[in-house]
Amino acid sequence: MSQFHVNAAPPDPLFALVSAYKQDPSPTKVDLSIGAYRDDNGKPYILPVVRKAEELVKHDSSYNHEYLPMSGLPEFTSAAAKLLFGADATVLAENRVASVQTVSGTGANHIAAVFINTYRPEAYKGEKMVIYVSNPTWANHKAIMNHAGLEVREYRYYDSKTLRLDIDAILHTLETAPAGSAVLLHACAHNPTGIDPTQDEWKKIADVCERRNLFPFFDSAYQGFASGDLEKDAWAVNYFVSRGFEMLVCQSFAKNLGLYGERTGALHVILKDPVVASNVKGQLAKMTRSEISNPPAYGARVAAKILADPELFKQWKDEDLPAMSHRIIKMRKELYQKLVDLKTPGTWNHIVDQIGMFSFTGLSPEQVKRLINEFHVYLAANGRISMAGLNSHNVDYFAKAVHSVVTGQVSAAL
Repeated sequence: MSQFHVNAAPPDPLFALVSAYKQDPSPTKVDLSIGAYRDDNGKPYILPVVRKAEELVKHDSSYNHEYLPMSGLPEFTSAAAKLLFGADATVLAENRVASVQTVSGTGANHIAAVFINTYRPEAYKGEKMVIYVSNPTWANHKAIMNHAGLEVREYRYYDSKTLRLDIDAILHTLETAPAGSAVLLHACAHNPTGIDPTQDEWKKIADVCERRNLFPFFDSAYQGFASGDLEKDAWAVNYFVSRGFEMLVCQSFAKNLGLYGERTGALHVILKDPVVASNVKGQLAKMTRSEISNPPAYGARVAAKILADPELFKQWKDEDLPAMSHRIIKMRKELYQKLVDLKTPGTWNHIVDQIGMFSFTGLSPEQVKRLINEFHVYLAANGRISMAGLNSHNVDYFAKAVHSVVTGQVSAAL
């Protein structure tokens, strides 16, 4: 008999959906579950600029498979910080940012959570470090924070009646948060709702964080992918920087460079003192050493080539990023118009008002079940769809399927 009593782990809901989709023989099946970009034929997409960068990396005479430093590839972390904060950012010129390479955005969130639980803001006096996350949020956020030993609390983010941001609920919760608590904020393209605060609302959130001495914890997974504009998608982060906050930012290149499987990311901690920043970078490297020893090299080399080479960066910024974001925006408009043309009950303007990879459709769990079981359309139980899974070949079918479940028609109507 084993010395261990271990219960079977429940299947991950999202990856269970992917598995079910792959096993479904239906010729009309649609996968709207995983947040990964697909082209108009529903195929995985390698950015043209990434193909060019990969060739440069492959033919670089200095290329090898040696370990990276514990804190990552220096040219990558430096370029990643410049992309986020701006090449001429004061915080970079004053050496007040501690940057380390991470295992994509997930690894950045984990190291960040371990860091704040180990080195808590001085304002925090609680027995267990508290972090506030939005309800809803990315499914992995809570698991990461709990695993790092943080106490997870929620602030209501989404009003299910209006299908809009609940800014009053956000501000009310943060006003009552213990001083020094961390607040997890999505930099842009909020996952799963696709709803971002306006600039005025971001300013109100910053006011509360400053007044309550809260510690901003940004997750930036979609810079440039959300709107097609790198600076616009980094506005919230840089507004908080301009306000003088000490804070951290988790950065992923999975979406905006399509480097999903290469696990390419970075963590940046912004501090007021360059000496403290240097100390923090050393401690972050030590944490990395204890967990993964050294970060993966290939994706970082590809990203560094693109970020540092003016010609490649221009292609990425002016062509590849807008191509992805504009296709998703086009799908939003087409889906909205088809639902309107079908006279589907309800209001659907939220689909075009939202931004980024995902849309919170407002469909009920029962309607989602019908979409999966009767129409072979795979989406999350909360009604979240990946807009990248829609294309010119399936958007009409999906709109008709939604119309059917909302009106109570049977699948034969298609």
